[in-house]
Amino acid sequence: MNLVEKTAIPTEMLPIAGFRDHLRLGTGFGDDGLQDPVLESCLRAALASCEAYCAKAILAREFLLTIAEWRDLSRLVLPLAPVVAVTRLAIFDRAGHEAVVPAEGYRLIRDDHRPLLISAGYSLPRIPLAGRAEVGFSAGYAAFSQVPADMAKAVLMLTASFYEARDGGEAGMPDAVVMLLSRHRPMRLGGRS
Repeated sequence: MNLVEKTAIPTEMLPIAGFRDHLRLGTGFGDDGLQDPVLESCLRAALASCEAYCAKAILAREFLLTIAEWRDLSRLVLPLAPVVAVTRLAIFDRAGHEAVVPAEGYRLIRDDHRPLLISAGYSLPRIPLAGRAEVGFSAGYAAFSQVPADMAKAVLMLTASFYEARDGGEAGMPDAVVMLLSRHRPMRLGGRS
Protein backbone atom coordinates (compact mmCIF):
# COMPACT_ATOMS: atom_id res chain seq x y z
CA MET A 1 0.00 0.00 0.00
CA ASN A 2 1.37 3.39 -0.97
CA LEU A 3 -0.35 6.72 -0.25
CA VAL A 4 0.77 9.84 -2.11
CA GLU A 5 -0.42 13.39 -1.53
CA LYS A 6 -1.19 14.66 -5.04
CA THR A 7 -1.88 18.28 -4.16
CA ALA A 8 -0.34 20.41 -1.43
CA ILE A 9 -2.28 22.62 0.94
CA PRO A 10 -2.42 26.08 -0.64
CA THR A 11 -0.97 28.85 1.53
CA GLU A 12 -4.32 30.70 1.41
CA MET A 13 -5.95 27.81 3.33
CA LEU A 14 -3.49 28.03 6.22
CA PRO A 15 -4.72 30.00 9.25
CA ILE A 16 -1.64 32.23 9.39
CA ALA A 17 -3.59 35.26 10.66
CA GLY A 18 -5.33 33.12 13.28
CA PHE A 19 -1.99 31.70 14.39
CA ARG A 20 -0.52 35.20 14.57
CA ASP A 21 -3.45 36.13 16.85
CA HIS A 22 -2.96 32.92 18.88
CA LEU A 23 0.66 33.95 19.53
CA ARG A 24 -0.45 37.54 20.24
CA LEU A 25 2.17 38.93 17.88
CA GLY A 26 2.15 42.70 17.51
CA THR A 27 0.25 44.31 14.64
CA GLY A 28 0.19 47.71 13.01
CA PHE A 29 3.89 47.80 12.28
CA GLY A 30 5.48 48.00 8.84
CA ASP A 31 6.88 44.48 9.16
CA ASP A 32 3.66 42.61 10.13
CA GLY A 33 4.23 39.94 7.46
CA LEU A 34 7.92 39.45 8.22
CA GLN A 35 7.29 36.30 10.29
CA ASP A 36 4.78 34.78 7.84
CA PRO A 37 7.23 32.30 6.21
CA VAL A 38 8.25 31.02 9.66
CA LEU A 39 4.62 30.83 10.79
CA GLU A 40 3.71 28.95 7.60
CA SER A 41 6.48 26.37 8.03
CA CYS A 42 5.48 25.80 11.68
CA LEU A 43 1.81 25.42 10.66
CA ARG A 44 2.67 22.92 7.92
CA ALA A 45 4.81 20.89 10.34
CA ALA A 46 2.08 20.89 13.00
CA LEU A 47 -0.60 19.91 10.47
CA ALA A 48 1.55 17.01 9.22
CA SER A 49 2.21 15.83 12.79
CA CYS A 50 -1.46 16.01 13.80
CA GLU A 51 -2.56 14.27 10.60
CA ALA A 52 -0.06 11.45 11.12
CA TYR A 53 -1.13 11.02 14.75
CA CYS A 54 -4.86 10.88 13.90
CA ALA A 55 -4.83 9.33 10.41
CA LYS A 56 -6.87 12.34 9.26
CA ALA A 57 -6.50 14.86 6.48
CA ILE A 58 -7.17 18.14 8.23
CA LEU A 59 -7.26 20.45 5.22
CA ALA A 60 -8.67 19.35 1.86
CA ARG A 61 -6.46 17.98 -0.87
CA GLU A 62 -6.15 15.11 -3.33
CA PHE A 63 -4.53 11.73 -2.59
CA LEU A 64 -3.62 8.64 -4.61
CA LEU A 65 -3.62 5.21 -2.98
CA THR A 66 -1.87 2.35 -4.79
CA ILE A 67 -2.36 -1.26 -3.69
CA ALA A 68 -1.24 -4.60 -5.11
CA GLU A 69 -4.10 -6.73 -3.77
CA TRP A 70 -7.41 -6.37 -1.93
CA ARG A 71 -7.49 -7.43 1.73
CA ASP A 72 -11.24 -7.88 1.39
CA LEU A 73 -12.76 -8.44 -2.05
CA SER A 74 -15.90 -6.41 -1.29
CA ARG A 75 -14.39 -3.31 0.35
CA LEU A 76 -11.31 -1.21 0.88
CA VAL A 77 -10.71 0.73 4.10
CA LEU A 78 -9.26 4.08 3.05
CA PRO A 79 -6.25 5.15 5.18
CA LEU A 80 -7.40 8.74 5.82
CA ALA A 81 -10.60 10.46 6.89
CA PRO A 82 -12.73 12.44 6.29
CA VAL A 83 -12.97 11.37 2.66
CA VAL A 84 -15.10 13.77 0.65
CA ALA A 85 -15.16 11.84 -2.63
CA VAL A 86 -13.53 8.99 -4.51
CA THR A 87 -12.47 10.60 -7.76
CA ARG A 88 -11.01 7.60 -9.58
CA LEU A 89 -10.56 3.84 -9.45
CA ALA A 90 -8.30 2.21 -12.01
CA ILE A 91 -6.85 -1.27 -12.39
CA PHE A 92 -3.45 -1.76 -14.05
CA ASP A 93 -2.09 -5.05 -15.39
CA ARG A 94 1.59 -6.03 -15.17
CA ALA A 95 2.33 -4.27 -18.48
CA GLY A 96 0.87 -1.01 -17.16
CA HIS A 97 -2.33 -1.04 -19.22
CA GLU A 98 -5.04 0.89 -17.41
CA ALA A 99 -8.72 0.00 -17.06
CA VAL A 100 -10.77 2.75 -15.41
CA VAL A 101 -13.67 1.42 -13.34
CA PRO A 102 -16.86 3.45 -13.95
CA ALA A 103 -18.19 5.33 -10.93
CA GLU A 104 -21.30 3.10 -10.95
CA GLY A 105 -19.07 0.13 -10.01
CA TYR A 106 -18.24 1.37 -6.52
CA ARG A 107 -19.40 3.70 -3.82
CA LEU A 108 -17.99 5.60 -0.86
CA ILE A 109 -19.20 4.96 2.69
CA ARG A 110 -18.24 8.05 4.68
CA ASP A 111 -17.03 7.56 8.23
CA ASP A 112 -15.05 9.72 10.67
CA HIS A 113 -12.46 6.98 11.25
CA ARG A 114 -12.77 4.23 8.64
CA PRO A 115 -14.20 5.43 5.32
CA LEU A 116 -14.86 2.55 2.93
CA LEU A 117 -14.76 2.09 -0.80
CA ILE A 118 -17.24 -0.72 -1.46
CA SER A 119 -18.27 -2.57 -4.55
CA ALA A 120 -21.63 -1.76 -6.09
CA GLY A 121 -21.88 -5.45 -6.93
CA TYR A 122 -20.53 -8.58 -5.34
CA SER A 123 -16.81 -7.71 -5.32
CA LEU A 124 -14.31 -5.08 -6.32
CA PRO A 125 -12.63 -5.55 -9.73
CA ARG A 126 -9.94 -8.21 -9.84
CA ILE A 127 -6.34 -6.98 -9.62
CA PRO A 128 -4.18 -9.01 -12.04
CA LEU A 129 -1.05 -10.81 -10.80
CA ALA A 130 1.79 -8.23 -10.59
CA GLY A 131 -0.77 -5.50 -11.30
CA ARG A 132 -2.14 -2.79 -9.07
CA ALA A 133 -5.20 -0.72 -8.24
CA GLU A 134 -5.08 3.06 -7.94
CA VAL A 135 -7.71 4.91 -5.93
CA GLY A 136 -7.85 8.69 -6.23
CA PHE A 137 -9.74 10.50 -3.50
CA SER A 138 -10.12 13.89 -1.90
CA ALA A 139 -10.03 14.16 1.88
CA GLY A 140 -10.02 16.90 4.49
CA TYR A 141 -12.05 19.93 5.52
CA ALA A 142 -12.59 22.69 2.97
CA ALA A 143 -11.48 25.44 5.38
CA PHE A 144 -9.75 25.64 8.76
CA SER A 145 -12.94 27.13 10.20
CA GLN A 146 -14.70 23.77 9.47
CA VAL A 147 -12.14 21.70 11.41
CA PRO A 148 -13.55 20.41 14.74
CA ALA A 149 -12.70 22.91 17.48
CA ASP A 150 -10.57 20.55 19.57
CA MET A 151 -8.53 19.47 16.55
CA ALA A 152 -8.04 23.08 15.42
CA LYS A 153 -6.90 24.04 18.94
CA ALA A 154 -4.46 21.12 18.99
CA VAL A 155 -2.97 22.24 15.65
CA LEU A 156 -2.50 25.80 16.95
CA MET A 157 -0.97 24.58 20.23
CA LEU A 158 1.47 22.28 18.42
CA THR A 159 2.30 25.06 15.97
CA ALA A 160 3.11 27.34 18.91
CA SER A 161 5.37 24.63 20.34
CA PHE A 162 7.20 24.36 17.01
CA TYR A 163 7.43 28.15 16.76
CA GLU A 164 8.98 28.44 20.23
CA ALA A 165 11.55 25.74 19.36
CA ARG A 166 12.34 27.20 15.91
CA ASP A 167 15.95 27.98 16.87
CA GLY A 168 16.85 24.36 17.57
CA GLY A 169 15.03 23.71 20.84
CA GLU A 170 13.23 20.47 21.48
CA ALA A 171 9.60 20.34 20.33
CA GLY A 172 7.68 17.17 20.99
CA MET A 173 3.93 16.68 21.01
CA PRO A 174 2.68 18.22 24.28
CA ASP A 175 0.34 16.16 26.47
CA ALA A 176 -2.44 18.72 25.98
CA VAL A 177 -2.24 18.23 22.20
CA VAL A 178 -2.36 14.43 22.60
CA MET A 179 -5.40 14.78 24.85
CA LEU A 180 -7.22 17.02 22.35
CA LEU A 181 -6.48 14.68 19.45
CA SER A 182 -7.22 11.40 21.23
CA ARG A 183 -10.90 11.23 20.23
CA HIS A 184 -9.96 11.72 16.58
CA ARG A 185 -7.54 8.82 16.55
CA PRO A 186 -8.94 5.57 15.11
CA MET A 187 -9.20 2.66 17.51
CA ARG A 188 -7.27 -0.40 16.40
CA LEU A 189 -8.41 -3.76 17.71
CA GLY A 190 -6.71 -7.07 17.11
CA GLY A 191 -3.83 -5.52 15.17
CA ARG A 192 -5.97 -4.75 12.10
CA SER A 193 -6.85 -1.35 10.77
